[in-house]
Amino acid sequence: MYSFKSRVRYSEVGEDKKLSLNSIINYFQDCSTFQSEELNNGLERLEKLHRVWVLSSWQIVIERYPDLCEEIETGTWPYHFKNFMGYRNFVMQDKEGKRLAYGNSLWSFLDTDTGLPVRVPEDIEKAYVLEEKLDMKYASRKVPMPKEGETGEPFPVQKHHLDTNHHVNNGQYIQMAREYIPEDFPIHQLRAEYKKSAVLGDMIYPVTALEDGRYTVGLCDELGRPYAVVELS
Repeated sequence: MYSFKSRVRYSEVGEDKKLSLNSIINYFQDCSTFQSEELNNGLERLEKLHRVWVLSSWQIVIERYPDLCEEIETGTWPYHFKNFMGYRNFVMQDKEGKRLAYGNSLWSFLDTDTGLPVRVPEDIEKAYVLEEKLDMKYASRKVPMPKEGETGEPFPVQKHHLDTNHHVNNGQYIQMAREYIPEDFPIHQLRAEYKKSAVLGDMIYPVTALEDGRYTVGLCDELGRPYAVVELS
């Protein structure tokens, strides 16, 4: 497992003085980025190859949100590659080694010139040491769109939503979805499926539904086709 230690910063907490959901996602993303950079398979090399890893789905379970200034350690490891897909687990622990949050993710390896998936090169695949799959209850990577839901006001993609791939960062979709969930709703599991990339100037049309104690938010284009579907429970 690749890991790094940190301390919960003021800039990472919400009004409750605890690490926010979005910050947990950022820690997980940063951890996988750090590992890839150390293995010389980071952004610069992929740019030269005209390749990119794009997140296809998240499942994150939160046992406890750590407090401001609390010492934490975040770890990650890939456990499987298949053609153009990569599977990766994540964990966040407190200083005693007790699990705070953990997750599963599925990534697609794309050709940036065509936007199409391509097989992961053998040298990139071999650079990573595969570990055992995390013992957790795995949910489907498919998150269905709400059949019926409340539509919100459409809004445009702004510059601050974008990442180095020039499209909306996966964590930003979670932030968008969070706006349609009651503030006092306790989130212990996040599932997200990413369908297509929204870019600067695209309009997002939100649809929200509550069913069986779970909120599902579809973030769609003008024709109702989802960019991302987020489930919070």
